[in-house]
Amino acid sequence: MLYRKPINKLQKFIQKPSFLHVGIFLTILLGILLFAWVALSQQPVTLNMLITAPDAQPWKQGLIKDFETENPGIRINLVEGPNATNLLEDLYTSSFILGESPYDLVNMDVIWTPKFAAAGWLRPLDDRISKEELAAFSPKDIEGGRYQGKLYRIPVRSDVGMLYYREDLLKQAGFKPPETFEDLMRISQALQKQDKVNWGYVWQGRQYEGLVAMFVEVLDGFGGFWVNPDTLEVGLDRPETLQAIEFLRSTISKSVSPPGVTTYQEEDTRRLFQSGEAAFLRSWPYAWPLAQKKGSPIKGKIAIKPMVHAPGETGAACLGGWGIGIAKSSKHPQEAWTAIQYFTSEKAQRRFILNAGYVPSRRNLFTNPEIVAKYPHYPQLLEVVDNAVLRPPIAQYAQASDILQRYLSAALSGRTDPKQAMKAAANETRRLLGAGE
Repeated sequence: MLYRKPINKLQKFIQKPSFLHVGIFLTILLGILLFAWVALSQQPVTLNMLITAPDAQPWKQGLIKDFETENPGIRINLVEGPNATNLLEDLYTSSFILGESPYDLVNMDVIWTPKFAAAGWLRPLDDRISKEELAAFSPKDIEGGRYQGKLYRIPVRSDVGMLYYREDLLKQAGFKPPETFEDLMRISQALQKQDKVNWGYVWQGRQYEGLVAMFVEVLDGFGGFWVNPDTLEVGLDRPETLQAIEFLRSTISKSVSPPGVTTYQEEDTRRLFQSGEAAFLRSWPYAWPLAQKKGSPIKGKIAIKPMVHAPGETGAACLGGWGIGIAKSSKHPQEAWTAIQYFTSEKAQRRFILNAGYVPSRRNLFTNPEIVAKYPHYPQLLEVVDNAVLRPPIAQYAQASDILQRYLSAALSGRTDPKQAMKAAANETRRLLGAGE
């Protein structure tokens, strides 16, 4: 039959391979391997980043999608962690201690930088960014990303503690905004006496990191300090520290602050102030858009300023904020840097701020017309951020904060004499830092 000859030829081709046959086979095999290599090399790199659940939404609302559109070879996987930042820190710490951390991008609170850097968990970023590029950010935010002279974190957003006040009530009563601690007490008591408010001043007094952030502002306002990071000198048992504690205790003893203020966190104080029950509030900028929302009893009635201070001193705001670093264990450091460049860029930050109401870290965005139209108080925040006070950038920060929280809480709530409490806190901190007693 006619089709047998071709079949026979095919059988001979298979059964009696020649150099030509081997060459054809190898060419086909090489083509397959080359195609597989190209396909695999074109697979996008995935960068993992751990973030608190409430903070994840602003990132997902266009920011990550826009980045992935502009960078098709990179994908961002946001891992949503617990709401509490201390628990988020614990998760990062556990993953680093166990070895190969799954996270490439490290989203850090400003106070985590020294601990993570000292432990060797982060890659230095100095050789990736110029001084001119760094100058676009607030100097304090950049300082908060350094440890022992090296840069490990680029700020995504800043944050500072502010003093909120009822501008309408002060104007009606003929008061100017307070400048000193004495002004704050005097105006509070006058407004309480006139039955304008139930409470004069609300602040965060619970034993947690928020207590420390609040206290460093009052401490700085009295000319005191906690730890000098350069000399490791501890100032907790100095007269200025006791003056700061006495002021806070007096707000309770004189009924300017509620007796339960030593159990309050940010949201407890924010709700009390927003309900119209208090004249003054120490809080972060996040409270502003909430207070100005439709239906808020104090909408259009408030203003902000830096924390008050003692005569002859200047007020200061505690620096907060978040930034991104690169994990030492990341297998994709270049892609991670590309992501950091984008997320800290002017374009991305502007969108981030307009959507979420965060404080920028890029200086020119504080006066950006589009942002100012929505947040008219931002130009005022720029000077505050530039003069903010940092919590001490020491590797043992978490332990030092725990010491201060415990003894300060005991002193403010009356469980321990303030002088004894601060002497013990100072000595324990010195032992921690190896500075002796």
